[in-house]
Amino acid sequence: MPSNAGTTRLVIVESPAKAKTISGYLGPGYVVEASFGHVRDLPRNAADVPAKYKGEPWARLGVDVDNGFHALYVVSPDRKQQISKLVKLAKEVDEIFLATDEDREGEAIAWHLVETLKPKVPVKRMVFHEITKPAIQAAVANPREIDRDLVDAQEARRILDRLYGYEVSPVLWKKVMPKLSAGRVQSVATRIVVERERQRMAFRTAEYWDILATLAVAKPGEGPRTFNATLVALNGDRIATGKDFEPTTGRVRAGAGVVHLDEGGARGLAARLADRPFTVTRVEEKPYRRRPYAPFITSTLQQEAARKLRFSSQQTMRTAQRLYENGYITYMRTDSVNLSETAIAAARRQIVELYGERSVPPEPRRYTGKVKNAQEAHEAIRPAGDNFRTPGEVAKELSAEEFKLYELIWRRTIASQMTDAVGSSVSVRIRAVSSAQEEADFGATGKTITDPGFLRAYVESSDDENAEAEDAERRLPTLVKDQPLTADELAAQGHHTQPPARYTEASLVKALEELGIGRPSTYASIMQTIQDRGYVVKRGQAMIPSFLAFAVIGLMERHYPRLIDYDFTASMENELDEIAGGDHAAVDFLTSFYFGSTNGTGDQAIAHAGGLKKLVTENLSEIDARSVNSIPLFTDDEGREVVVRVGRYGPYLQRALPGSVAGSASVPASGEGEGEESGSQGDRAPIPEGLAPDELTPEKVHELFLGGGGERKLGDDPSTGEPILLKSGRFGPYVASGERKSSLLRSQTPDSLTLEQALQLLRLPRLIGVAPDGAEVFANNGRYGPYVKRGDEFRSLDSEDKMFTVTLDEALALLAAPKTRQRRAAAPPLREMGNDPLTEKPLVIKDGRFGPYVTDGEFNASLRRGQTPEELTLEQASEMLAEKRAKGPAPKKKAAKKAAPAKKTTAAKKTTAAKKTTAAKKTTAKKSAPKKATSTPNE
Repeated sequence: MPSNAGTTRLVIVESPAKAKTISGYLGPGYVVEASFGHVRDLPRNAADVPAKYKGEPWARLGVDVDNGFHALYVVSPDRKQQISKLVKLAKEVDEIFLATDEDREGEAIAWHLVETLKPKVPVKRMVFHEITKPAIQAAVANPREIDRDLVDAQEARRILDRLYGYEVSPVLWKKVMPKLSAGRVQSVATRIVVERERQRMAFRTAEYWDILATLAVAKPGEGPRTFNATLVALNGDRIATGKDFEPTTGRVRAGAGVVHLDEGGARGLAARLADRPFTVTRVEEKPYRRRPYAPFITSTLQQEAARKLRFSSQQTMRTAQRLYENGYITYMRTDSVNLSETAIAAARRQIVELYGERSVPPEPRRYTGKVKNAQEAHEAIRPAGDNFRTPGEVAKELSAEEFKLYELIWRRTIASQMTDAVGSSVSVRIRAVSSAQEEADFGATGKTITDPGFLRAYVESSDDENAEAEDAERRLPTLVKDQPLTADELAAQGHHTQPPARYTEASLVKALEELGIGRPSTYASIMQTIQDRGYVVKRGQAMIPSFLAFAVIGLMERHYPRLIDYDFTASMENELDEIAGGDHAAVDFLTSFYFGSTNGTGDQAIAHAGGLKKLVTENLSEIDARSVNSIPLFTDDEGREVVVRVGRYGPYLQRALPGSVAGSASVPASGEGEGEESGSQGDRAPIPEGLAPDELTPEKVHELFLGGGGERKLGDDPSTGEPILLKSGRFGPYVASGERKSSLLRSQTPDSLTLEQALQLLRLPRLIGVAPDGAEVFANNGRYGPYVKRGDEFRSLDSEDKMFTVTLDEALALLAAPKTRQRRAAAPPLREMGNDPLTEKPLVIKDGRFGPYVTDGEFNASLRRGQTPEELTLEQASEMLAEKRAKGPAPKKKAAKKAAPAKKTTAAKKTTAAKKTTAAKKTTAKKSAPKKATSTPNE
């Protein structure tokens, strides 16, 4: 597309991939460059604060709360090189187009670019929701100004999250554990997961039985000869099913009015119904109709990609980002289900081509979103362009995961414009009278699809993997009232009630969306943050909260309930939407939230409590750290309370001694600097890593106390008469007798340890004998395994058993042999990524001592928790290395110099006096200097 003659324009986008695609659609006279995302942000820590602000009392926040919540923005260290490049380019062009994403984040990036570059030429805002040639040309031809309302809303969100994180997180540092974080949305998401786990911990299973009958028609007509029916009523009373039981007691709900069959009752009834006639008592047939699903929005895309493709939220969004930037799909952060007229026409044309005209409804389908205050005002996520490319047409251009996600989006979009699935459903009741004159009613349902409609293209999955797919048919024979049937088989079948299912990333995103918490641009980062912070771990698809999460949420619920209230958090989202719409002022909202002023839009409950600032400072002394770090489990058969303690070295079990209560000791928790090392009374046992909270049943706890940690007497030492005890400590199980202690070997387990083995351990190090030169030779177990030792000479043994059997001659032979050290060949890289967009150096991922890391040959950056070598993108790797580069190379350790001896006593005294004076000055300066933030909470 040619620009005006002689005019040069700079187009700034976020990513290099996006820049590459767009530059292909613009003619000469356009320079397309990337900003690499956000270019400025609030200071991450004290080191980021410019020198002239370091003395300000608000510097640690990065927000001047006393002067209109003015934000202090600093250029990110890893963006300075790129900013210099953009400043230079801005001086060489006649016009600048800011082509960042069309949402609040994109609008804010555009504003920050203007504030940072301070261009002298005209600046225009260029917006589009797909990267195709017509869309880019239309965007260039129809620019607009930066929307300050959107910028204000994003800035208010950023400041709100900073205030929340920086004021609440230090409470967690003091009362739970250092370096923890609280966040406006992440804390609520964690609470949802913790509450589900509490339900599972309180759950008590129940057993119930029914009868499955295999029934046959005498003269089969249309349909199968046999079908299955389940016992649903006995003598007019309904048979109990899972929903009839209390989840916390396992008992039938009061007033349920059901028959609870046990195994004996079910088997006896089945025997009494054997060879009895069965008769159809009722047949109800209804038409079946299912409308197609709406096109994808961000949350539903993440949910379906998790169900169908097993993608994490982060993986889905990274893959969608690549598809968008390379022109395959429309913008992927949206909560709008609308399709443009062009897209609807493209979908209908393709349906006719692929499935025939009968698959297209007479009128185009329009969808209305269920998300409150949908703000990302784009289309739904769909294939890009005016003519959709089928998955087959793009297969060779995409990676495996890109292809899978594109196909998912394409199928959902096409299906949304197809005809309904239609058919019929039938419900049948059958009765038999037992030999004891009991009336037993059985039920069966069937479904037949006569026209699959949209189901030809797409079937939505369910969070319940056992649920029946919507396109599944259940065919029954043609049945009429009073028709006789015979029972080929009557089988009593038992069932157990199930606890509520744990959240997956998909179902948690759905729960947040239904509560009105979070927005399309934040769901993936929320999922990642609660895992990175150690609050949630994934087992398969299930999200399991840690005991650390229990402690944090317990503290928040008791002392700051409003801050993790679902309605309150959703109301803040709504108020941010109102700021984006120009209906409210950001300053009034922030003032009400932080200081408690009731004039404005802030939450009145927080306002009347004096605001966030007062809330977290005045109530601090009321928080009992010991209490919040204790999670009660149950009281055992001996009346002892069993609790989980969250300590500095991880969670552990504590069981009170008789006459005491485990949760009542006044010992401070680890966050207070004392913790589990102090003298609280009672048995302790470590909790194995990977054990979920709901798996700490009384039986499991008993097992852990016996075999995994609780003190257990193995016997008495025959040589000293002292008891030999099996205990559990910070570094695992060990045996102790008097002053002697020894850790268990790797091949030993607490539950199988014998007295003889314990005696062997307590005799380590074992004196093997004396060498000819008079030196003693020992066998022992160390950090790197078993070994023999003479003086300063060590040699490894090839098995733990050898420590107790190796002879003096064998040990001396080992010690006489030269040490062998085989150098391993350098391992090949885990992955070659291509050249760094910033430095053009080749990037590779290698496996290191502490896990995988990305390197350019000069700088290394470890992969963060949750990142895998396969999923890491080139842009992420470049950003990680840029951060390392900005910090500079690690300082080399210098060898300590030996101090020269003082020649004169007087000189030594002067030196000592000078040191004291210097130390005193430093102490005074430290007291007067503003306190720096030692850790950056995640907002």
